[in-house]
Order: sequence, then C-alpha cells, then structure tokens
Amino acid sequence: MSIEHVNSEEFLHELQTTQGLVVVDFYSEDCAPCAQLAPIYERMAEKYPQAKFLKILRQANRPLAESYGVKGSPTVLFFQSGHEVGQHLNGYISKPEIRLAIEGLLGISAAETEKEKISADVLILGGGPAGLTSAIYTARSRLNTILIDEGLPGGQAATTYHIANYPGTQGTVHGHDLLENMINQARSFGAQIHDLKEVFSLDLSGDVKKIVTEDAEYSAPVVILATGAESRRLPVPQEAEFRGNGIHYCATCDGSNYEGADHVIVVGGGNSAVEEAVYLTRYVKRITIVHQFDHFQASKTAQEEAAANDKISVIWDSEPRGILGEKRFEGLEIENVKTHQMSRVEANGAFVYIGMQPRNALLADEVKLNEWGYVEADDEMRTNVPGVFVAGDIRSKTVRQVATAVGDGAVAAVNAERYLMNRARRS
Repeated sequence: MSIEHVNSEEFLHELQTTQGLVVVDFYSEDCAPCAQLAPIYERMAEKYPQAKFLKILRQANRPLAESYGVKGSPTVLFFQSGHEVGQHLNGYISKPEIRLAIEGLLGISAAETEKEKISADVLILGGGPAGLTSAIYTARSRLNTILIDEGLPGGQAATTYHIANYPGTQGTVHGHDLLENMINQARSFGAQIHDLKEVFSLDLSGDVKKIVTEDAEYSAPVVILATGAESRRLPVPQEAEFRGNGIHYCATCDGSNYEGADHVIVVGGGNSAVEEAVYLTRYVKRITIVHQFDHFQASKTAQEEAAANDKISVIWDSEPRGILGEKRFEGLEIENVKTHQMSRVEANGAFVYIGMQPRNALLADEVKLNEWGYVEADDEMRTNVPGVFVAGDIRSKTVRQVATAVGDGAVAAVNAERYLMNRARRS
C-alpha cells in the first residue's frame, strides 16, 4: 500500500472512514530524523498492507499536531476505529521500534511469520566501506553475493561531511558520494543488497552458515562480518531522552538544525570532534569543545584549523556529568577532572565524539572477541571459525579509517573466494 500525504481535513476524514489501523507520521522539512525515518516508513507501508499509512507536514498543519500533543518531528501516532491507540514514537525512530509497535497493534509477531529461504555463496553482514568492498570483489568473481544491512548501506562514512585522506580523490570527497559510488559498483557486478533487515539470530558453526532476519532465513558456506562500530553514548543520566533532541552524534546529519543558534557544545578531542566542531561553525555562532585531557588527540592539521577559527573555544580537563533542562536541552553540567569543580555550560545542543564501540550483538557466542569486544582475526581476515571472515571497524586492530576498512574488505573477499575453491576441491 502506498503512503498518502494528507492535510488536517483529509486526515480527519480518514479517521472517520477507516476501521483498521491508521499510522500517521508528522514530519518536518529539513529534518534529519525525519529523513532517516522516511525509508523505514516506506518499508513498513509495503510490509503491512492491512494498515493505512499517512504523512502530515507538521509545519503546515500545526494546530492539528498540537491537538494531539505533537511537539517535535518526526512523531508517529497510531489510530484504530478513529481513536488513538498505543504510544507516541518520536525523534530518531528505529525500524524495530516502529515494527514492534505496528505488530503489537495488529496482533502479529515477526517470530511467527513464515520466513523466505534464501541461499548464496557469500553472505556479508554490514554495508559500510568494508562490506561493500567485499561485495564488489566477490560479486565480480561471479560468486552469488548478498549483503545484509540492518540500516541503509553506507555506514558511518556515508554521514561524514568530508573525507580528506582517501586515496585517489581531489583533496576531499563527501562521504555520501564516495559510498554511493561503492553501492552502485557492487550492484553493477551483481551483488544483492538487502537493507533495513533486523538480524534475529546467527549460526556460524556449521559448514553452512545461517543468518535469520525478521522475514528471511539466509544460508551460505561463507560469511564476512563487517558490522562496524558505533558512537559511544554520552554517559550521563537522561541521554536517551535527549538523543536527537539536544544530544547528537553526527554533525553532518543534525548540524543544520542549529542554523543561527548561539552556542553548541562538542564533546571529545579526537579527529571527529575537532573536525566536526569546525564544520558546525557554518551554522552556529559559537562552539565550545569540552575535552577530558589538556591536549587534543586530533591530527595537527585539524588542530590548526580549529585554532584558526575564532568561533571555537576549548574547556580542557573536563567531562560532562549531567544534562541541564527538563523538557528542553539547555546545556551540560561538567566536572573538571583535576580539581573536581562542577560548572554549567549553557548551550542549544551538544555533539558527542568520545570514541566508538563495536557492533557485536549476537557475535559473542559465534566468534572469538578480544577484551574490548572486537573480532579477532589473522592477517588474512580469517576468524577462529572456518568460513567466517571479518573486515572493517569490527575487527581487532589499531587503525580504523575508510582506507583500512576497504583494504580489509578486499582481503576478506579474496580469501573467502579461496576458501570456497578449496572447499569445492575437497568435496
């Protein structure tokens, strides 16, 4: 079923005439969380034709939105027989959140749904630079390749405003453009990309590996793990409540929301923190970097660029301890780690870059991980499980860059092909 864009009057008519479930997305223009939700919402409309899916532009229908307590975008509401049911979903809404809400109201369960059986030569889990490079190599070698991604392909690199050190580019390249080229290249060789797939379980132990999602059971003799890493969350109370509404982890995604704002905080001192602080100066009048040490870990070039920008100041030796504000983000409470003095920094928003953590859900019982949760492998990207390879930021290593992820992906793919050839000889 297609999604209908309606105004206030049309929406009220739909409520009066529709007996089944009506799902409504109140969205805004130039809204990063809305843009992230859009493809998920489209997938839900395809998956659940028994429900009616509507979209309402909140700015143009503000009285209607306010009558239902909608104060931010996106906000998803649910109605049955004209009456609101369930809970509001808002901010950065994940696919599992909205899927579970819809299935609960429809009285169905993905666990009970009959799953399509799909086989391949190579299954790649993760669609960032490492996974896409592996897909390019294996598909070009005429191996039946399926790449499975829990989100949209591209990974973190796709949300990076500019990448200045990727070989073969003219100084800088937009992350989105670079990854879009990789996606198109993988598809041109025949790789299938199955995106927005929730992985329910893995079984990598046998000769045939299995990956189970909400609607399919995939099998293949080879799996390449390229799930990457994700931003470490700000370790303060109420972080989840303000995530996407004052607390952010991607300046390229959310920076434009603060155009004309007086003050924004950036937490961290590595390359990402310093580079994104410079990026945010195009929107914000003043940036304060809060860093736990008395020096940056960023490259000298990034430090020099930040030092030359009079919009940027730094608070050294300090860490956030709390969020100011109740319903609206008003700043951070910070502590000097040397003097233990507490202070308040008022701001319109905060962008956090305090390191990464591996996306290793479901992997702990399948492959060997190091003490920090990254997958251990040899120089050929082979894990401790035959037929299972690893590439990119999920791998235990010391340097995590797009260039190293691409290198890992190529090595993993070449050795996956060799594994399959040796396996064929033995059989």
